[in-house]
Amino acid sequence: MTDVNAHLHTPYSFSAFDSIPQALDMALAEGVKVVGINDFYSLDGYREWSEECGKRRLFPLFNIEFISLNVEDQAAGVRVNDPNNPGRTYLSGKGLDYPVSLSGKEAQMLADVKAESNLQVEKMCSKLNDHLDAVKAGFRISFSEVRDTLTRGSIRERHLAKALRLAVEAHAGCESCRAELYERIFGGVALKSDQGNVAAVENEIRSRLLKSGGAAFVPEDPKAFLPMETVQRIIEAAGGIPTYPFLADDAKGNFTDFEGDLQKCADTLKKRGIRSCEFITTRNTTKVLEQYASYLCDEGFIVSFGSEHNTPALEPIKLRTSDSAELSETLKAINWKGACAIAAHQHRLPAEQGEELILKTIAQ
Repeated sequence: MTDVNAHLHTPYSFSAFDSIPQALDMALAEGVKVVGINDFYSLDGYREWSEECGKRRLFPLFNIEFISLNVEDQAAGVRVNDPNNPGRTYLSGKGLDYPVSLSGKEAQMLADVKAESNLQVEKMCSKLNDHLDAVKAGFRISFSEVRDTLTRGSIRERHLAKALRLAVEAHAGCESCRAELYERIFGGVALKSDQGNVAAVENEIRSRLLKSGGAAFVPEDPKAFLPMETVQRIIEAAGGIPTYPFLADDAKGNFTDFEGDLQKCADTLKKRGIRSCEFITTRNTTKVLEQYASYLCDEGFIVSFGSEHNTPALEPIKLRTSDSAELSETLKAINWKGACAIAAHQHRLPAEQGEELILKTIAQ
């Protein structure tokens, strides 16, 4: 059975990887032969993903991710798959057309929501510069430089955190000097992270300055969140399968309001026209992941797994759970079945031909 990772972010949104070749070289080295690009609001990486997968005899899946809003859940105070914002709902699209076929009104809506997301980060950058001026940091962050040097067009707040870390390193030559500068920028609070752990430093910058309560925080404009039904329409217009990303159990074993009753959750998703779901496996224990994924398979859902890699931490691509270094055989089988279904859909083939298609591709 071939290992699959169906949800990987790339530098076309924000990623732990410096490049697509780096990500795919890691996948190949770890024996992961089916890989899915899954960037926020972007189809821009598809061509490179396809070409680089072809060089390595990897099977590419073409996916996308959105943050949508379900007004019914918001009004009822229901936390869906964002544990802090009722109604806010992450949705993926799986098995989109390649070459890209999205056009017309749906393409414009995708472009608009991407532009709105970028604008929110630009406002955050401006507010961050006001704060840097106030604490006499001695430098400012150029939004255009961040866009041109750190991104492929989609700009996330994590890019600002990276830019700030790089600026501190450029303007303070020794470790103690950097510590003093961080303390000034953090309003008198010392940096807790080891400066050598860049992922931890960037996460701390983001937490202290860019999230709610931070000096550079800018609330997201409601225009950045399309209605859930609209996102589903865009995904379908692009040839994809609307897919619900489960959070399932968190580190304390808790579930969101929407996901706590699995039968009710499955029924609601079906009513909303969603019959595909995915899990980021490092979030979940093996027991819960097997329980949820098996149940959803039995309910007729396509189920796939991924790792995201949308933080600065460069972790393995081969999947594991929160309490095990690798997936159980049950989970591997579910993930393989889901990948075969997505592959068949992507190539407009009967579902039973997906496995043959993947095996033929990776054997060439």
